[in-house]
Amino acid sequence: MPLTGRCQCGGAAYEVAGAPLEVYVCHCQECRRQSSSAFGISVIVRAADVSVLRGNLKRWSRPTDSGGTLDCTFCADCGSRLFHAAPGEDTVSVKGGSLDVPPDLAGAAHIWTSRKLAGVVIPADAPQFPEEPG
Repeated sequence: MPLTGRCQCGGAAYEVAGAPLEVYVCHCQECRRQSSSAFGISVIVRAADVSVLRGNLKRWSRPTDSGGTLDCTFCADCGSRLFHAAPGEDTVSVKGGSLDVPPDLAGAAHIWTSRKLAGVVIPADAPQFPEEPG
């Protein structure tokens, strides 16, 4: 069954045909800002598996802490972030909060833990990386 998701206003929707490759809980400042929360959830999928079903989407690019560039796709009407992708990569980071069925975080890797907020508890058995995984 494909993954489906949408923006907050419902004007933009997408579908992912394949299974997630990875699930990350990211504690970097940029993910905290874009999610307006303690962390961001990134569901990594093959770019070829993503289909936009409807919506007025916009994209902007920003530098990353690791020295690259990230293209950020969002609904032009409500501003909800839907995807992130690095130019030339064959994967897309679907923003977990936009999925119709939330991702299971039990097996998620926690990244940028060096920047996590005080009080956020990461499960002891979860894979953890102080920055980006290598």
